[in-house]
Amino acid sequence: MMLFTEVRGLPVVPPGGAGPLGTVTSLTIDVVTGSVSHVWWRGGRFGRQSALPWDAVGAVGPGAVRVRSGDAPASAPPHHELLGRRILTDTGTGRGTVLDVAFDTRSARLLALFTTRGELPADRLLGLGDYALVVRAG
Repeated sequence: MMLFTEVRGLPVVPPGGAGPLGTVTSLTIDVVTGSVSHVWWRGGRFGRQSALPWDAVGAVGPGAVRVRSGDAPASAPPHHELLGRRILTDTGTGRGTVLDVAFDTRSARLLALFTTRGELPADRLLGLGDYALVVRAG
C-alpha cells in the first residue's frame, strides 16, 4: 500500500534502469473500476508532461516507479486531479476535500480516501469531474 502523496515526486525509471525518464506529477483514477489507470510524469529535455498506462508499470516502491515497457501511449484519458478535490455526496452534501488516497501498488486498486472529514472507503466513489468527486452517501 502507498499513498498518492508518497508517489508524487518519485523518479520514473525505464526498463534496463538507465537514467530516469522524469518525475511523477500525478495519478489518474478510473472511478468505474476504482483503480489507478495512468501515471503522469514530467521530464525530458523540455519538461513535457506524459501519461503512462498502469499496465506499463512494472513496480511502484518508495524509491521509484519502474516502467515495464518503453512504449509511449498513443493517448491518455482526461486527467482530473484527485488531491485537493471537493467531495460531494450523490445527494449534494459537502464532505470536505481529498487530502490523500491509499492504493495497492500491485493491483492499482484504491483502498481508502483520506479527507478533511475523515476516511472514506474507496467503494463509495461514483464520479470525478472538474468540479468535484462524487461519492455515495451513507
